[in-house]
Amino acid sequence: MPWDKIKLNDGSEIPSIAFGTWKLGKGDDGTGFVEQALDAGFSHIDTAQAYRNEEEAGRAIRESGLSREEVFITTKYSGSDGKDIEDSIKDSLENLGVHYVDLYLIHAPTLARPDIPTAWEQFEGLKGAGLAKSIGVSNFNVKELTILLNSAKIKPTVNQIEFHPYVYHQHKPILDFAKEHGIVIEAYSALEPITTRPGGPVDKPLKKIAKSKGVAEEQILLAWAKAKGTVVVTSSRRKGRLERYLDAGNIELSEQDIKAIDEAGARGAVAYRIRDWGKRCACVAAVGAFVLGMSYLSGVELY
Repeated sequence: MPWDKIKLNDGSEIPSIAFGTWKLGKGDDGTGFVEQALDAGFSHIDTAQAYRNEEEAGRAIRESGLSREEVFITTKYSGSDGKDIEDSIKDSLENLGVHYVDLYLIHAPTLARPDIPTAWEQFEGLKGAGLAKSIGVSNFNVKELTILLNSAKIKPTVNQIEFHPYVYHQHKPILDFAKEHGIVIEAYSALEPITTRPGGPVDKPLKKIAKSKGVAEEQILLAWAKAKGTVVVTSSRRKGRLERYLDAGNIELSEQDIKAIDEAGARGAVAYRIRDWGKRCACVAAVGAFVLGMSYLSGVELY
């Protein structure tokens, strides 16, 4: 099946794959990469106040020749430059050159000031004013989602979180909670197992499944995220890769394929936790040795 649109709990629809502008930079390069994504076939652009390239994204959308309705725009309130929610959305709209965004997110729960209920009430006001068609959150856990829902008049439509096989089991409570409340999960860093954590347990099933289907390993990871019902947010500076990402929407994984990736991800998660714990212990030991050494040299006795 292709990257079909997913219906949100407010009745809107969202394209199930997005081109993210994080790390793309500013200026002509930033504009060019967004133009390239739109030309490749992406219809959902995901940016944020903190990325500092909303203006470039807006310029690319206008120069693409596509109508406003043909491009789904997501941006995020990041609290940049100390600006509040109302000033931030106005700045984002001006930077993007549009009258509304399709989806506006609280970039992280720590940015919900003075507290989550108050910040969310302001977001509800933005939706009521027509500045954002849909509203949602990013990087919220179950406790934070619960606090929000306890006072919300409007449910968040999405929760954008890190999502790949190595964090799948850790984030399963968030996924289950979101499903129970009709909140769509957006997945960023879906390709992390092969971009920043190569050599882990997930490599083996990825290689095997990719070879059997005659596709690239990154396409299998995206197909896995799609099979979990998420909206995938991904990026690349190479048009060929972007086209492969879009083609991944046509890849169907068997239950056995998905299970193999899930299980490898769980093994990798344990291994990475042990490795990280070992690094922390080594760091603590090194600091302890340094302190003891300095105390010896200075003649200070530690009791």
